[in-house]
Amino acid sequence: MSLLKKIKSIIGNYTLKQELQSFTRNRKANKFSFDSCKTVGILFDATNAEDYEIVKRYVLYLREFRKKVNVIGFFDTKQMPPMTYSKLEYDFFSQKEINWMGKPAGIIIQNFINEEYDLLIDLNVHDHFPLKYISALSKARFKVGKYTENDTDMYDMMIDADNTKTVKYFLRQVDIYITMMNKPDPILN
Repeated sequence: MSLLKKIKSIIGNYTLKQELQSFTRNRKANKFSFDSCKTVGILFDATNAEDYEIVKRYVLYLREFRKKVNVIGFFDTKQMPPMTYSKLEYDFFSQKEINWMGKPAGIIIQNFINEEYDLLIDLNVHDHFPLKYISALSKARFKVGKYTENDTDMYDMMIDADNTKTVKYFLRQVDIYITMMNKPDPILN
């Protein structure tokens, strides 16, 4: 990482921590149930076409359970590919919508942050700061994301996956743990 990128990262993370100090959300970490969950927000890196296809299939899977799903994809490029366009549940942004500190801006980003999803799934396996920013400030009631030692207060459930893991692997882990959370504890029954 170049010196300029390191400085941007330090300033961006510092600014995010400042914003989080005045941030409140209607947190339901101890009462999460996938069965009662009605709305799901998904964040992911859309740069890789294969990851985009995996997310599309996962959205269809969630809809089978009658979940309303909104998705934001980040293209780590200056311009979005010409084939990409917003649909009802999919929105995209690129580096063009990011300020010099890495903070994403725009009405699409702000609307996603302000929506009180029952579940937010952050598929930011490659640690893109703009996705981290959106996830951190999201008003979602239950947040799932990748385990990072510095971000333990950001999520309600963290999954340990290093940068070599894929979005497909991460989604499998999300499904496993969310399913486990819905099973009643036999000892308590």
